[in-house]
Amino acid sequence: MRVLSIVHEPTAGPGVFAEVLDERGADTLTWRPPEDPEPPAALDGLSAILAFGGAMHVDQDERHPWLETERALLREALAAGIPLLAVCLGSQLLAQAAGAGVDRSTQPEIGWHEVSLTPDGATDPLLAALDERFQAFHWHAYEFALPPGAVALARSDVCLQAFRAGEAAWGIQFHAEVSRADVLAWIDDAGDDPDAAAAGIDADALREQTEAAIEAWNETGRALCGRFLDAVAG
Repeated sequence: MRVLSIVHEPTAGPGVFAEVLDERGADTLTWRPPEDPEPPAALDGLSAILAFGGAMHVDQDERHPWLETERALLREALAAGIPLLAVCLGSQLLAQAAGAGVDRSTQPEIGWHEVSLTPDGATDPLLAALDERFQAFHWHAYEFALPPGAVALARSDVCLQAFRAGEAAWGIQFHAEVSRADVLAWIDDAGDDPDAAAAGIDADALREQTEAAIEAWNETGRALCGRFLDAVAG
């Protein structure tokens, strides 16, 4: 199984998903667009694509011209039917590639917030194993609309949280992949994030809450990635 992993910054990579990829013996190829704007290879021969988060935003093309390059790659992957799992920034780019709008949310979602499955989410191959309502880790200030023809899988009080486009392309706004080390680094840097300031984040309280919840959340993330790889293999 050959998997392309799209990583936008060092502390927003595959996290615990990498553990599952290694366990399954996947041949993982990493593309870091901010460092190398050109994709590393043609899509031929790829079994799946994973796209992760980042501090940049989807409307910052002038600052980050590679954003359109990544959208083009995701559009090509959608047309070719290559399985996709995209998280946070990755999910927003996937939504755009699938024809949906992405805009600032009415408020940032940072920290642990409840997500509810839709009826379609309750039967989805990736999300059905989750509780109907579950606490998920978030760090975003933008939200995606539902792409044309896609299926809404989960929502929070603020926005749509997950969708499936076609049979095998998933976008999830919450961070199922994030490792303990990465999330603690995000919290340490929260003072430099204007969205965290706007959300009134108490870094000490969030760190304490995260330490209590992250182990179980990482198990949820590993299992979700495993189900995605099962879908790829199937």
